[in-house]
Amino acid sequence: MAIAAAAVIVPLGLLFFVSGLVVNLIQGICFILVRPLSKNTYRRINRVVAELLWLELVWLIDWWAGVKIQVYTDPETFRLMGKEHALVICNHRSDIDWLVGWVLAQRSGCLGSTLAVMKKSSKFLPVIGWSMWFSEYLFLERSWAKDENTLKLGLQRLKDYPQPFWLALFVEGTRFTQAKLLAAQEYAASTGLPVPRNVLIPRTKGFVSAVSHMRSFVPAIYDVTVAIPKASPSPTMLRLFEGRPSVVHVHIKRHLMKELPETDEAVAQWCKDIFVAKDALLDKHTAEQTFGDQILQPTGRPRKSLLVVASWSCLLILGALKFLHWSSLLSSWKGIGFSTLGLSIVTVLMQFLIRFSQSEHSTPARVAPVKDNSKGESSSNLDKQQ
Repeated sequence: MAIAAAAVIVPLGLLFFVSGLVVNLIQGICFILVRPLSKNTYRRINRVVAELLWLELVWLIDWWAGVKIQVYTDPETFRLMGKEHALVICNHRSDIDWLVGWVLAQRSGCLGSTLAVMKKSSKFLPVIGWSMWFSEYLFLERSWAKDENTLKLGLQRLKDYPQPFWLALFVEGTRFTQAKLLAAQEYAASTGLPVPRNVLIPRTKGFVSAVSHMRSFVPAIYDVTVAIPKASPSPTMLRLFEGRPSVVHVHIKRHLMKELPETDEAVAQWCKDIFVAKDALLDKHTAEQTFGDQILQPTGRPRKSLLVVASWSCLLILGALKFLHWSSLLSSWKGIGFSTLGLSIVTVLMQFLIRFSQSEHSTPARVAPVKDNSKGESSSNLDKQQ
């Protein structure tokens, strides 16, 4: 990591991890003391507390890096966003798609109740993973034999969620890279599927399960398509910390859950058809550099995240000054050594967070086809994953 980047990342990381540990502590206390008495009261409290942490990352996009997220959708969908439960499916185009989702949720007023289906290792990330666990994110192992029941129970728990929530599901199963696209194209060509150009082949088992268990209490599916204009560099966590801007275009189409087919096979095919249409939409975006079929909606740049970061900064600076005065930590070589160790740990953790978010370090999609004996049909490791 370059010295200039470290000079920015270390203080921001220190702010995030210290404030995050405070948030984790409050979440833990509420989980132990409040949740056994009233799950809905715990959820309402946690929604506010978790937002105090998530808003720091929203601030990183909005105010530090100045990333412009342009939302294209129809007025009715824009009006309903944040006012209803929704299952959100999205192409996994960039390293910060999840952060883009948080920005949209913050604009819609449901940041604290935005959830996602994540890989199991995510919950062990210090601060951010722990907060996701307290917030009832769903963590899977990417093995359907193990995940089927876990997903079912997690979805059923959301039935009595007291406030509008979004559940994000990246049905491609992994982040987009050219190597993964090539593997998906080879698989599609060998099995007679439409050959993708801008997306990966969706893994439909998790989506089918989500629709099956959420049909009765979630009214809508938000079909989200993320695209990066040619003139803009692709946003990454490192670019965000360095304060380097990007532009992200987001297309949102709302589908009524009640209009989806009834059978699992038909729902799976519906999901595949959505991604074929998404692929064509991205072709059109590449040609036009906009989503011309929808209206560009005004999302603004709310000051709430700026106020939260300013408040956390003031509290932590004041607390640090009082602690240093009380402990005289920097008055001895031992104290200086402990301080240096602490900053080194923060630096390592931030590097780990950045690497964790990068596409080239994500789990590769396994899509090599295996021929079946019956009429040349084929199956794939893709279909064995959720």
